[in-house]
Amino acid sequence: MQSEKKEHSSKRLHARNRNRDRYDLNALLISNPELKQYVKPNHLGGDSIDFSSPMAVKLLNKSLLNHYYGIANWDFPDENLCPPIPGRADYLHHIADLLAENNFGVIPTGETFICLDIGVGASCIYPIIGVTEFAWQFIGSDIDPKSIASAQHIVDANKLLKNKITFRLQKNPRAIFKEIIEDSEKIDLTICNPPFHTSLENAQEGTRRKIKNLSGKTEKTPVLNFAGNGNELVFNGGEFQFIQNMISDSKMVSKNCFWFSTLVSKQSNLKGIYGSLEKNGAIQIKTLAMGTGNKSSRIVAWTFLSKQEQKEWRETRWKKQN
Repeated sequence: MQSEKKEHSSKRLHARNRNRDRYDLNALLISNPELKQYVKPNHLGGDSIDFSSPMAVKLLNKSLLNHYYGIANWDFPDENLCPPIPGRADYLHHIADLLAENNFGVIPTGETFICLDIGVGASCIYPIIGVTEFAWQFIGSDIDPKSIASAQHIVDANKLLKNKITFRLQKNPRAIFKEIIEDSEKIDLTICNPPFHTSLENAQEGTRRKIKNLSGKTEKTPVLNFAGNGNELVFNGGEFQFIQNMISDSKMVSKNCFWFSTLVSKQSNLKGIYGSLEKNGAIQIKTLAMGTGNKSSRIVAWTFLSKQEQKEWRETRWKKQN
């Protein structure tokens, strides 16, 4: 088994990330004038967004998608998770680099490349970025039919996304890939941003810390600044258990996919994740560091394909794209 587990610290967003530098507030306000009411001076005297407000975060992301990615219509219920666009884009750029390592330095692109997003959510954010950056085809799965309906509405409302993203409802809440990936289906990549918290109380405590850091205020019953319902934020056993279930499920479809991957927020979870991957027979494991400033996270990716199987996969599915 090949394993590259060493994590190198990363202080900035990926070089291809469109939000690597400071936000161009003037351009964003032109894209979405509604954002203006949430812009206020920071402690340095410059203008900044009120990141403690869920609506401000949502409108900022709406502006980013419009200005940088050409998405004119992006809306979903306020109670659903509002993802930070730069961090989601970073995941895809880093995982694209891993794909290039298997493809003579060239990122596989185009509609024959299929990516499965586990837990696509109401915002459909990973498929939006993946389609606009790499022209990949996406499958989005979710256990919540309302989230799938919301994501489908976003696709239908944007010509750029039509016929490039499909959705599948996961009817078994204990399954990840089972009943989603068909027996003879080939998926080039799976991605996931797993539920982080073990309970709603745990999620609220994390939000209290964020609000205090952002505004200096202490809230007893905080509004989650990135919103999010129970399914999106909470899983029994938290991030670690969700990923354990994902690893077990991936073994059952081990030859259907080239790379499985997931975001891992807690560094302390890595040892157990590596142990589970080795136990389940992963042939190659990669850890990709992400982060900016004092915040860091990482992607763990694994494959069950041998070197020969990887070669055959590349030649039959990716060679035509280059």
